[in-house]
Amino acid sequence: MFESLDSSILNFNQDSLLLLNISLAIIMFGVALDLRMSDFTAVAKNPKAFLAGIISQFIFLPFLTWIFVLIISPPPSVALGMFLVAACPGGNISNFISHLAKGNAALSVSLTGFSTLFSIFLTPFNFALWVSFYTPSANLMRTISLDYSEVFQTVALILGVPLILGIIINNKFPTLSQKATKILKPLSILIFAAFVAIAFVGNYKLFTQFIGLIFLWVLGHNFMALFSGFSLAKVFRLNLADTKTLTIETGIQNSGLGLVLIFTYFDGLGGMAIIAAWWGIWHIISGMSLAFFWKKFV
Repeated sequence: MFESLDSSILNFNQDSLLLLNISLAIIMFGVALDLRMSDFTAVAKNPKAFLAGIISQFIFLPFLTWIFVLIISPPPSVALGMFLVAACPGGNISNFISHLAKGNAALSVSLTGFSTLFSIFLTPFNFALWVSFYTPSANLMRTISLDYSEVFQTVALILGVPLILGIIINNKFPTLSQKATKILKPLSILIFAAFVAIAFVGNYKLFTQFIGLIFLWVLGHNFMALFSGFSLAKVFRLNLADTKTLTIETGIQNSGLGLVLIFTYFDGLGGMAIIAAWWGIWHIISGMSLAFFWKKFV
């Protein structure tokens, strides 16, 4: 069964990949339209929470992912998917969920923005580093021709450029950006949801065949991501609002970026793609559930 998962390829065409690229660029542009200069000065005034968030996102989560992979010993392609998701920056929906949970909204937006910029360099680096520490996935990578400089260019183009453009437009035309973000955010989420639905329908048999295993793996991995943010917040002795934000920012990953990279450079490798796709669904469920719990009881 594991062998068939490693060798399976998701049904995905170039038109769908283009749609995913465009939706991600729009999403990041919408995130940037919420970034103001005051968010950057807020980071300078509260560096401890920001530093904890960056450590949790780019150091602690990849490390915990490696420990988790060693414990469960998944198929090589699944391990690749987990390492890639862990190497991605925080997802844009984390800002909405953090606000819903009564977290620190300014910190959430700042962490999303900065982690996205850092991911241009750190996503390819972290992925290559942690994959090399797990022998089965390292062996699989030797059979895949991957130019990390091209990965860097793809991340920069899809995330970096829209983010920088959005920040510039927001600071020069704040009224226009406020109107635009009200349209772009729901539009981009609808486009992304449509993409997920199309991908699911086109690969229904493959998803249903492996969903039992994938669900448990993603459940455990996502719990570790949430734990990463929460525990680091406690270590840094952050207040409740910052703790909520750090937990959500680390538990909500930009799995859409992971899917773009998987279909661009790994030809839709089954284990990788299914992990990233289910992450994209599950982290919203877990994040929203946690936010409603915090909003009602904490």
